[in-house]
Amino acid sequence: MHTTLLNWLNSSGHAYHLAEHRAVHTIAEALSCTPDLPGLMCKNIFVRDAKGKRHLLVVVPYDKRIDLLALGQLLQTSRLGLASPERLLQHLGVTPGAVSVLALLHDRAHAVELVLDQAVWDAAQVQAHPLRNTATAVMPHATLEAFLAWTGHVPRVAEVPALS
Repeated sequence: MHTTLLNWLNSSGHAYHLAEHRAVHTIAEALSCTPDLPGLMCKNIFVRDAKGKRHLLVVVPYDKRIDLLALGQLLQTSRLGLASPERLLQHLGVTPGAVSVLALLHDRAHAVELVLDQAVWDAAQVQAHPLRNTATAVMPHATLEAFLAWTGHVPRVAEVPALS
């Protein structure tokens, strides 16, 4: 785990559980090889608008298929598309497969907007990669809220549109 993140978790007094596992790059891999953990497993996508000016981290339950066209309309932005691995590294400091809400630690400029699905926000506990895809952290909602306050990120909580 990233030293700054680990130091914050340990010094803040907020609860979390860390489970090590082999590297996973997809939800299918995570389902097949991560230990059975409590909390909501999340899918995280990093997108940008058509002009590349807005960057968004969208976090939804792992089995939700996101309708990017409808999400763009909801957020009043031009067409959304997946951001490049280079943009991901530049803004969140992680590589594909390691994306999670915890990567906002690296967004000191607050250039990334956080969109949390209502189900993620309402979950008692959530699962997130701790800046690498070889572990999963389980955090109670209070820890998630404290982390976001610590990084200065205010989530937009919404019912993220799903593909039918």
